[in-house]
Amino acid sequence: MGGGDEIGGPCLCRDCGWRVEKFAGERCPDCRSPRLIAHVELFALTIAHVDCDAFYASVEKRDRPELRDKPVIVGGGQRGVVSTACYLARAYGVRSAMPARRAAELCPQAVFVKPDMAKYREAAAEIRARFDMVTPAVEPLSLDEAFLDLAGLERLHKAPPAALLGDLARRIEAEVGVTVSIGLAPNKFLAKIASELDKPRGFAVIGAREAVGFLEDKPVSIIWGVGPRFSQKLIGDGFRTVGDLRRAEPKALAGRYGAIGLRLAQLARAEDARAVVSRRGAKSISSETTFPEDIADQERLQGLLWRRCEALSRRLKEKALVCGGVALILKTADFQRLSRRRTLEAPTASAERLYQATEPLLRRETAGGRAFRLLGVGALALGSAEEGGGERDLFGAPERDVFKAEEAIDAIRAKFGDSSILKGRALKARGSTSDD
Repeated sequence: MGGGDEIGGPCLCRDCGWRVEKFAGERCPDCRSPRLIAHVELFALTIAHVDCDAFYASVEKRDRPELRDKPVIVGGGQRGVVSTACYLARAYGVRSAMPARRAAELCPQAVFVKPDMAKYREAAAEIRARFDMVTPAVEPLSLDEAFLDLAGLERLHKAPPAALLGDLARRIEAEVGVTVSIGLAPNKFLAKIASELDKPRGFAVIGAREAVGFLEDKPVSIIWGVGPRFSQKLIGDGFRTVGDLRRAEPKALAGRYGAIGLRLAQLARAEDARAVVSRRGAKSISSETTFPEDIADQERLQGLLWRRCEALSRRLKEKALVCGGVALILKTADFQRLSRRRTLEAPTASAERLYQATEPLLRRETAGGRAFRLLGVGALALGSAEEGGGERDLFGAPERDVFKAEEAIDAIRAKFGDSSILKGRALKARGSTSDD
């Protein structure tokens, strides 16, 4: 697993791309680099997870060389949280989503940098373009990570997938100026785990033959969707390790945890049949409504905006998606279509967070009393909610509580109808549309 523990098997040099079917040395014969990766399944595996290393902080260090040897924290502010911390800062215990005040206590010499999402999106687009040069099967999870399926490309590129990935990492580092870590495995679940094993500038492999043994003693929190709360529940039920789950009867897990129980049983056996799905055909989802009469009243428009956010949130949750950006869509009384976009600090499917992001945009557009005949909300930069462990576990306690409340409301509406429970904001709409 990982770099070089299968001595005498297929081997690849991460620094120059030299490769051979059998090698037992400690340095590359061509460039003398010790950064060799050897594994018996190295040239046969085709599913990869590529993850940028401390992406936001890496981009800042790229653009500000004076920060290169300093601990950098992106985010913060008096009451903010850490978006990303470089590896120097992480050595002091700083982590993403940590309150900025606590991060400053742990690493007082850190340099705090305000996020520049436009710059990060530009760097991400450059990286994505290089993914696309290697394979059409790219499934982005966020700005800085994606799954790649390289099956069937060896003849085209005249190199095995592992060599293509090594070349990709070198090109991104040289041409974009940030580093990536790669996980190579027989499926998405294992590939994502592998990409975390050797950071930064990592390249790790988990093969099919060793997967069950590798997972045996790992904590249950290593599984997608098992965040802090669910992890504690599983531990309380006697499942501390993945091996504990594997030894349980799948029917028993399903009876206790529902559909997620069956999913746990599969992943505990290193089984994951999901394909890498390119999201080119679904870059956005929107929910729009046209009014029977033009509306200029800001309070009514706010109520209608909330309803659109709820509808969009339901669609995202039904498709197990989150969005990294949001758009407010308006059409004026004279049929002029407007779109105002905003990048989110973290991916979401929450109606509350969609509303909080778009309501200031709406206030700005309605400040002059302009009337509108259409209002909508669009979800941009779509990604899978499953890979991130779910919004309940991605964010702090207040956000988790909001998301949990929304799930409860969704369940009530599914049983008794959409009008069975309404939030105060929705009452502002006062029956202005025919589809609410």
